[in-house]
Amino acid sequence: MPNQTAESPSGHESRWNADDRPRFREHEQGEVLVVGRSQINRVVVAKIVERSGLKHQSAMPEEAGSKLAAMRPGLVILDGGADNHDCDGLMASLVDQRRVSDRNAPFVILLSNRTGIPWDLQLGSPVDAVVAKPIT
Repeated sequence: MPNQTAESPSGHESRWNADDRPRFREHEQGEVLVVGRSQINRVVVAKIVERSGLKHQSAMPEEAGSKLAAMRPGLVILDGGADNHDCDGLMASLVDQRRVSDRNAPFVILLSNRTGIPWDLQLGSPVDAVVAKPIT
């Protein structure tokens, strides 16, 4: 399949080509880190992850850096809170993982009160996808 790039309405090019999308690492497939300040949101997301047959751990944003290093998940789900910045402290660690090895870095989903694509919401480089809240 040839490499294709997607372009947003604002003219930004997607940073992932069709052949270069991040994938779960085989030995850690199915491990998900759920991060957010709201315990209720963490429980709801964790139940969705569980029902999908994946293993998960949940953490407050302040604890997430150490859990990220210890478990090395294939997927990180961040609850951005009201302003999409509740998990900003974890972003540097995620950026560092991408810098070292993009293929071994986790796929990152941000739960947001706003809809759009990561570059249009000015979320920074580690966010791969945005899911609009509320989720049930």
